[in-house]
This record gives sequence, C-alpha cells and structure tokens, in this order.
Amino acid sequence: MATGTVLATAVSNSGGKSCCKSGPGYASPLAAMSGPREKLIYVTALYSGTGREKPDYLATVDVDPNSPTYSSVIHRLKMPYIGDELHHTGWNSCSSCHGDASADRRFLVLPGLISGRIYAIDTKTDPKAPSLYKVVEPKEILEKTGLAFPHTSHCLATGDMLVSCLGDKEGNAKGNGFLLLDSDFNVKSRWDKPGHSPMFGYDFWYQPRFNTMISTSWGAPKSFSKGFNLQHVADGLYGSHLHIYKWPEGEMKQIIDLGNTGLLPLEIRFLHDPSKDIGYVGSALSSNMIRFFRNSDDTWSHEVVISVKPLKVENWILPEMPGLITDFLISLDDKFFYFVNWLHGDIRQYNIEDPKNPVLTGQIWVGGLLQKGSPVKAVREDGTTYQFDVPQINGKSLRGGPQMIQLSLDGKRLYATNSLFSAWDRQFYPELMDKGSHIIQIDVDTEKGGLSINPDFFVDFGDEPDGPALAHEMRYPGGDCTSDIWI
Repeated sequence: MATGTVLATAVSNSGGKSCCKSGPGYASPLAAMSGPREKLIYVTALYSGTGREKPDYLATVDVDPNSPTYSSVIHRLKMPYIGDELHHTGWNSCSSCHGDASADRRFLVLPGLISGRIYAIDTKTDPKAPSLYKVVEPKEILEKTGLAFPHTSHCLATGDMLVSCLGDKEGNAKGNGFLLLDSDFNVKSRWDKPGHSPMFGYDFWYQPRFNTMISTSWGAPKSFSKGFNLQHVADGLYGSHLHIYKWPEGEMKQIIDLGNTGLLPLEIRFLHDPSKDIGYVGSALSSNMIRFFRNSDDTWSHEVVISVKPLKVENWILPEMPGLITDFLISLDDKFFYFVNWLHGDIRQYNIEDPKNPVLTGQIWVGGLLQKGSPVKAVREDGTTYQFDVPQINGKSLRGGPQMIQLSLDGKRLYATNSLFSAWDRQFYPELMDKGSHIIQIDVDTEKGGLSINPDFFVDFGDEPDGPALAHEMRYPGGDCTSDIWI
C-alpha cells in the first residue's frame, strides 16, 4: 500500500530552512534525474500472514542489466522475529540535507506494521548485503508514547526521524499519531501536540516552504488487520480525511473531509518542486485521484481530478468492483504521475503539466481480477462480458494486481510489486499465498507518454528458499521520487 509510500525527508525543525552546504542525495529534483541508473532495489518480503512460520526479510534485488545476476534476489536479510508484517521503508537522511556534509544516508528505517518493532538496517557497509544495526522494541514505544502499528517514516534535518503510527496497542485508531526517534533510533516522544492526534493514520508528506504537513487516513488496525469488511466503512472504522498540520510545531490547523469522494485516502505526494503548494492523494476505495492546494488565506482545499469508474462484474463478492488505487507516485520533473488499480489490474500514466487537468498518456494491464482466465468478468451495458489481456513474462502468468510502484530517477523505468497487505492479499488474491509475489519492470516513454512491459525482467518470489513470499515496498540505495523531498 501504500503504502507507501514511505518518505525520507529532511527538513529543519526551526521553520523549514536547509541544514546545509554538501551531503546525501541531490541538489534538486532535476539534478536527481541525471543521477546514475539504479543497480539495486531493497524490497520488503514477508511470510507474515501466509501460514509459513518464517521471519520476514529485506530482499536485495539486482536490477543492473549488465550484471550476471540481473533480475534476481541476491541477498536476504532475515529479521530476528516472526510476525512483523514488514511494509513500508524510509531513510535516516536524504536530499533535503544535500548541503550538509555531516549527513549520511546510511540506515533504512524498516517498521513492522503488526509487531510494532522498528528495525534500523545498515545499507552503507555493504549495499548488496545490508545488515541489522538496531531494533526499537514495541514495549519502549508504547511505554513512552502509547503508539503502535508504525507505518511511514521521514527523516528530519536535526538527525531525528518521524514515524506515523496507526493506533494504540489494542488496534484502536483513537490515539494514533507520530513517533519521534533520535539519530540513533532511541525513542524521544510523540511529535503531535496533545489533543492534535489525527482521526486515522497512514501516510504523510510535508512542504517546508509552506510550513505544512498533511497526513492521510487508512483505518483502525483492529479492522484492517483482519481483512476488508465493507460494513466497517459504514461503522466509522475507516477514514476519509486529510489532516493539515503546522510544521514543525505539530499542531493541527485544519481537517479536510473528503466525504464519499475520498474514502480510504492512502498515499500522498506534494509536487517535487519545493516552490509549489500543490499535491495529490489517492483515494483507494472511492478510486479517485484528488488534488489539494493552498488558498490565499493559508487554508487548503481539494478537488477530484480523476475518477476511476467501478466496473459492473459477475462472479465476484459485489455487483461492482472499484479500481482500488493503492499507490501512486510523481516523476521528479513533475511531468507525469502514475497510479495502480489493484483490483482492476492496470497501471496508468498521466501528464500533469496542467495539475488541474491530468491527461491519460499510458495504460497497461499487468494482473487484476479481470484478466482472461479469471472466473470474474466485467459486464457491459448491453449485458455482454469481457476481460483484459495480461501478457506472460518468461512464460509465467502475472499474479495478483499491481500494488507498490517505484520509478527510476530518469523516469524511464517503473517497477511494480503485487502484494498489498497479507490479510487483504489472502482475501482478494489467495493464489499469492501459494505462488508468492513478483516484481515486474515497465518501460516508460517520457516524451509522448506510454507504457510497455520489459520482457527480460521478472523477479519471482514464488521461488524463494523458504517458500513463496509476499513482496511490497521498493527502495533504491541512493534515494528516489518517493523517499526524497527538496527544500
């Protein structure tokens, strides 16, 4: 899910000024686009929820086409415990401190969404074989903050790290908030001020030049951790709000109710240009892309800019199937955004040079419940049915639906996994329990727009040594468009 997008952002705790003069990442988003081609991807891989009593792990995947181990897992860092449900990841430092020579992008921040642990992973000593540096235990987090279910992490220019936590130890949404860790992963405190807890937690992103942080809403852990129940939406166990915080003070200054157009708003991104007070959020259940923007009086508003219509279907649990937008990202030049429809099975590319009016420029089906061979069929207005063609890669059928995505710095390669969250995978794509996840790569036309599958890249987590595993969030060692923010 988007997760996830997980963000590693460095901003000053004294009003959004840069820390700096030369350090990690890149001086600007456009400079990042000229960075070296990715050679490795770190991927969260898990056995939690699959029925296999094995620890989750961080997989290192070789994505260098000139390497003899291209398109394969070359290292597996197993966690010391079972049942973490590794999900999203972030960094201890990123491009926001590009000017700070003392800053070092060394540690991957790796929360266990269900266990409540947070792992610090050393990726600097040996990038191909990361190692465990430290474990932040859930008991310490609970005792000092009352928080549990850690999700998204960002770094701060002070050296601290901020982590959204989605509930209390019982899985209630009430009391969720933001955990502050110091540079050595010691628990400091909550970041949000007393009485300023969001209604629900999930992702967040902030824009230092406008002294604003915005967080999104998934649901109560006691609900989503058991699978999706539509009645729980009506029961108020899922969110539909954006929470606008004063940065860096931690005071909530506005709540935006997205209503039925914004049920389960998950991933959130500002444009990469730090002078722009515009961004987007993907509403999963409503399957809308929503633009948010700042008004002249420093309040924030929103509008729906893309609606993915639900499809009439047969042989499914409901008469209509939403697309379920579970992840999206924005290219570093702010020219395109990409989002997935986890249930329908397509990935889309839109030109957003006019942010108010995105234009569809690419679409490709890479899985989903409506691919040919599935018992589920879409129904046209005249009653006839249809399904989508989904290609095989290296003779293997694509499983599940596109879920987490990651874009190369130059914007020319899009990677996609297919696991959302183990309980939801089991519910909607039970074959993933037996066959595991995969990673695919999609070639991107960055001039005219367009998407096509790379037939030479396919990482099959169904062939893992300890049995089929679920693959979720992806992260490059040097940062990417979902981990870095510029100030």
